[in-house]
Amino acid sequence: MGEAKRRRENEDERRKEAERILERVSRDSETIGSSGFARTTNRLANHFLAKDSPQDDPIEVLGKRIGRLLSLIAFVGLAIYLFLTYVVK
Repeated sequence: MGEAKRRRENEDERRKEAERILERVSRDSETIGSSGFARTTNRLANHFLAKDSPQDDPIEVLGKRIGRLLSLIAFVGLAIYLFLTYVVK
């Protein structure tokens, strides 16, 4: 009778440990997947907001923001032009 009880306790401990491991793996995999996307979007936002330039010169910050916005508009325009010229044709 005592051996069956020990075996049941061992099975319960193993089951609880397996559940903890699965929970930890699930939590870590979600963190890894979302952190890469979040890191990329944060870098993109910081780039277009000119966070990499010295903040004590507001004209330089404004100039970088305008330049980066214009470059984005030019890139999108060029992509649309090339698509319409070579793909839709």
